[in-house]
Amino acid sequence: MTTDISPQEQLLAIRASIDNFDAALIHILAERFRKTKEVGALKAKHDLPPSDPAREGEQIDRLRRLAERSDLDPDFAEKFLEFVIREVIQHHHQARG
Repeated sequence: MTTDISPQEQLLAIRASIDNFDAALIHILAERFRKTKEVGALKAKHDLPPSDPAREGEQIDRLRRLAERSDLDPDFAEKFLEFVIREVIQHHHQARG
């Protein structure tokens, strides 16, 4: 007796897994932005600059290394982090009022 799963059932199972990863990513990003908003409030309170180019560069380098070790395109990882950093800096500017 064969218990093969049809291609359609396989596709549905894979897509369900992708949906779970998407949900996890959204929750993780929400937590990350909650923390970066705390950083923005702290920076605003103490009149620190909204951006920190040295830290941003270090983070990009670190994420590129992580991406390489994870078999993910480091250019994609860098673009993604740069997008996130732009959003964070915008939040930091907003925290200044």
